[in-house]
Order: sequence, then C-alpha cells, then structure tokens
Amino acid sequence: MKGLQIQAVLICLILTMMDGFEILVMAFVAPHLGKAWGLSPVEIGYLLSAGIFGMAIGSALISPLADRIGRRKHAMLCLVFIIIGMALSATAGSVTQMVIYRAFAGIFIGGLVATLNVTVSEYSSDKRRGSVMGIYGIGFPLGAAIGGFISAMLIGKYGWPAPFIFGAALSATMLLIVAVALPESVEYLVARRPAGALEQYNRIATRLGYDQVSELPEAKETGGAKSVAASIFGGIMGKRTLFLWAGYALLTACFYFANTWTAKLLSDVTGDPQTGVKAGILVPLGGVIGALFFAALSLKLRPRLATATIMALGTVAFLLYSNSFSNLTLALSLALLVGTFANGGVAAFYAISSSVYPASARASGVGWMMAAARVVSILTPIVTGYLLAAGWTPRGTYVLFAGFMALAGVAVLMLDATYRGEEAAKA
Repeated sequence: MKGLQIQAVLICLILTMMDGFEILVMAFVAPHLGKAWGLSPVEIGYLLSAGIFGMAIGSALISPLADRIGRRKHAMLCLVFIIIGMALSATAGSVTQMVIYRAFAGIFIGGLVATLNVTVSEYSSDKRRGSVMGIYGIGFPLGAAIGGFISAMLIGKYGWPAPFIFGAALSATMLLIVAVALPESVEYLVARRPAGALEQYNRIATRLGYDQVSELPEAKETGGAKSVAASIFGGIMGKRTLFLWAGYALLTACFYFANTWTAKLLSDVTGDPQTGVKAGILVPLGGVIGALFFAALSLKLRPRLATATIMALGTVAFLLYSNSFSNLTLALSLALLVGTFANGGVAAFYAISSSVYPASARASGVGWMMAAARVVSILTPIVTGYLLAAGWTPRGTYVLFAGFMALAGVAVLMLDATYRGEEAAKA
C-alpha cells in the first residue's frame, strides 16, 4: 500500500479508537454516577442504552449522507456534533438530561462509524483488504480500553464529568487532523463527480504515484435505489442478508451487554466501583487480542468459519464468567477472555460483511446491517436492567447471553453454507 493509503487508514483507525472510547464512556462513568445520584439498575440501563439508541439512528440516517457530500466532509460534520454532545454530557444534572445528551452524541458517532468502515475498505489495496480490516477492527476495543484507563484516572482526580470533557477535546483534535490530512475517497469522486472532483482526483493520483488525467474515469458500477435493494435482498442475497444481519445483531447484543454491564455487575458483587472499572477496561482490551486472533485464524480458515469459531469460543467464555463472581482474580481474568471474543467478534463481522455485498451496494448493506443490529443493542442494557430488577442474578444474565453468542455462530454457519455451491464451482 502507498503512503497516502496508509495515512487514510491510520486516521480512520484513530477515529474508530476515539469512537470506542466515546460510545462506551458511560460504562466507566456509570458505577460512580450511580452512587452519586443513587440510581436504580433500570435508570442505569437507560443511561447505557442512550448512546446506542443514537447510534442506531445515525447508522440508518446519517451514514448515507457520506454518499452525497463525501467521506471527508461527512466525517468533519459528525465530529462537530460529537464535540457538542460530549461537552453537553459533562454538564448533565439529571438522568433525563444525560439520556438526551448521550443519544445526541450517539447519533453522530453511529453515522461516523459506518462511514469509516467503508472508507477503510475503499483505501485498502485488494491484496491486503482482509488484513487491513482486521487491524482496523482493533481500533474500537483498543480505544475503549485506553479510554477506560484514562477515565479511571480522570474520575479519581476530577469527578465523573472529566471523561466527557476529555472526549470533546479529543474530538476537536481529530476534527483538525481530518480537515488537514484525510483525503477524499477516490471511488466517491468518480461516482458522484462533485465540484472540483477532477482536481482532487489528480492530487490524490499524484500522491499515489499515478499519472494525472484530463477527465475522470468512468465509474465501475452504477445503479439506482432499486438495484441497490436487489443487491441486498434479491434472490440468494436475501438469505445471506438475513443470516449476516441476524448473526451480527445477536453478537452486538452480547458485545454491548459485556461492555456496558460487566463493570456494574462486578462492582455490585464486590461493593467496590474501582474493581468494576478494572473489569470494564479488561473487556475491551480483550477485543484487541480477539481481533488479532481472528486475523491469524483467517489464515487457516475461511473468514466466515473463523468468525463462527470465535462465536463458539465466546459462548464458552460467557459460561465460564457466569460462574466466576465468587473469585475476584478469576473474574477479572475471564473478563479479558469475554472481551476477546465479544469485541473480537465485532472485528470478525466487519471483515466478512464487506465481502457479502457488491461494491455498488456495499455502503448501504453494511450501514443497514449496523443499523439493524443497533435496534437489538438499544434494548440490551435496558432489558438487562429490568431482568436484574426482577431478581435475575449476574450469573443468569451471562448464561442468557452465552445462548445468544451460540445462535450468532449458527447464523454465520448458515451464511457460509450459501456459498458452498459457488466455491465448489470455482474449485
């Protein structure tokens, strides 16, 4: 890959690390805010779900704007509103205010995340796209883990609003970097041909070592909304979309349960909020290991089978964790393992989803997949809160989500089965 391609991917990686921190910051703040405000499990569930609710809206409604105004301008627009949402969150004085502010920030975080996936894919070389997407998948859990360490220090010294202020400052810094250093997508320039597209295309071509052109090349693929819908839902693609979206939705439910409730549940069992924060850091940190594990496993297995393997191992990890609450050392160790497969599973789905759809429908297919999964993930922290309020034990909730992880693996295997005829023909 050329230097400019690496630069674009690196900026997107940093942005997704930032998003990992900003969408999960509530999980680190919740134990302290719950004690300060005297919140019930149901109220905490709403706080944890607010940002996810916003992400669902953003994935469905804000992400498609990138196809109209460009990846770079879209990223800058989202960052402006993320700054506002994070700053407002630091000023919240009630549960209602915090829910509104977190949902507002989540809208633009969700819009940004879906677009970053497409941008990384577009700037990756064909030969290295799978590896690049695997490395990119590290960003979200790594950002959440680093953010957890920073949050713990900031909360201890300045109180719960400090992580939100830090997030706003970080977003402002990234806004400047994107404005100066993130190139526009070549595929967008060729397909949409906005004003000044030829000049931008030639600048990028020069930096990539290609000759300049007098006119833009023809777009590789064209098609309206009907052809996009057919590419996602027509014929065999309808089955593939069903299995992919169902698997990702189930995995996302496990992901958000592990990342939003692990800290609170362990702090409740131990009576120590700081212990909960440690677990909250270990879960996303495990995702870094999980993404690397997926990349290595994909060298031996088809990516879809590698994903199903991660789902199977994740099922075991959730079941083991459900029986670890009486042993603090074991619980913290298994929190890392839970994160390895819950967060690593997200990286795996990022990698396999882009290969399901043709280029003309890829942004829509992946964006809508993420939006559909958000509908499930919105309910996860809230329903968990109600289950706990109704008398469910922490162990019971982990067993429940172990079942979801197993079903996600089944969905991936069914997705893989739809390719067997094609792969046999190619062989």
